[in-house]
Amino acid sequence: MSDAGTDTGFREVAFDTETTGLDPQQGDRVVEICCVELVDLMPTGRIWHTYVNPERDMPEAARRVHGLTREFLSGHPKFAAVAQPFLAWIGNARLVAHNATFDFNFINAELARLRLPPLANEPVDTLAMARQAFPGAKISLNDLCRRFGIDLSKRTRHGAQVDTELLARVYLELRGGRHRKLDFGTTSAAPEADASRPWRAPRSLGAPSAADLERHGEFLKAYIKEPLWAAMRAEVAAEAETEAFQAPCPGM
Repeated sequence: MSDAGTDTGFREVAFDTETTGLDPQQGDRVVEICCVELVDLMPTGRIWHTYVNPERDMPEAARRVHGLTREFLSGHPKFAAVAQPFLAWIGNARLVAHNATFDFNFINAELARLRLPPLANEPVDTLAMARQAFPGAKISLNDLCRRFGIDLSKRTRHGAQVDTELLARVYLELRGGRHRKLDFGTTSAAPEADASRPWRAPRSLGAPSAADLERHGEFLKAYIKEPLWAAMRAEVAAEAETEAFQAPCPGM
């Protein structure tokens, strides 16, 4: 497990759980939790991970999904021992998950067993984000990794740590990619053109007056001492004057 450290920006936590089944209300329990920290949409390298003793058997269907056995998990802490460290690590960060309802329901069921309040963190569901971004497309974690060119070679089966690291990368892509900050201060997409509006030709501003050009030249002097175009303008004027001087007089 890693310490959460000090946060200096907008903090989010991508997280995933593995469980003994699909329904916490039917006695299924959490067996693994992993959290990956993001600050200002960039991974910080901080990870919190633990296996959890579910205090029950492991159904074969669930074992085939994640490979965790009752024997292996019996040597790890129960949820009661990891609840406070988990809550302290996530703090008030937004929680990013793929099918967030599933993970929130399981964590909240575990907290309820300990008579602790449910998570108050704002959820961010990458499944819903992907459904909106790619309507009709396959949007499992594997499908999204393939769409974004994210290496899946480590994901031989479900596992909270590998899945959360992939989830964090998928989330960043859904939010615009790792280089989203290179938008020079804007975070919203340009508005789409309204096809219903009639097209109008752009209005001409007209040629600048001599006074406009003079004011512009004075403005530029404050920033550029010897502008290249001034030298070029002087050269062109000199050539024009020479040509006018050398031109034959009318009638010659």
